[in-house]
Amino acid sequence: MVNTVYRVGLILFGATMLVFFGMYFFGMNTEYFNNSLLLNAFLLPVIYVAGAYFSIYSVKKLGIAMGFTEIFGRSFKPMFVGGILSVITMFLFLNFADTDAKDLLNYQYIERQKTELNNEYEKAKIGMKDPAQKQELDKNYQNRLQSFSPEMIKGKDMFSFRQFTYYFGAIMVFYVILSVFFASFFRSSIEQ
Repeated sequence: MVNTVYRVGLILFGATMLVFFGMYFFGMNTEYFNNSLLLNAFLLPVIYVAGAYFSIYSVKKLGIAMGFTEIFGRSFKPMFVGGILSVITMFLFLNFADTDAKDLLNYQYIERQKTELNNEYEKAKIGMKDPAQKQELDKNYQNRLQSFSPEMIKGKDMFSFRQFTYYFGAIMVFYVILSVFFASFFRSSIEQ
């Protein structure tokens, strides 16, 4: 039974790596960062929800009564194993195996931030009629634009160990929320 939890975690790790390397080999283009972001936001959560559900369902179908803690553990552990192995592998790959991919992702991240800033500026400019407000908006825009100057972005690394630690912390929040949801939901339908 415990073996299944870690097996599901390894399957989640494999699925994550399949998505990561699929995107790496077939999707590295001018939209690499945006497409990676979309996959992380929409496909990977579905994969991890399915893995957590399978981990619980594999015991539920045996008719074993489980309480909140057992179900929480059965959903959290596989996601944690798959997630930690995936984050470590991605960190090692981007920082040691292919630093060019990391540089491309960093560049595309900064370009996306610039585009969003320009879009916000243009939208805000449209509705303004007061010259003082326009001047303040222009001043703020120019100040913010300076943060994208070459000397300001030099050495900016969105894929450092520190950043990966932050990413994993955010992922852990998702795992905990999902595990609490599963434990609350399945506890009432499983416990006798």
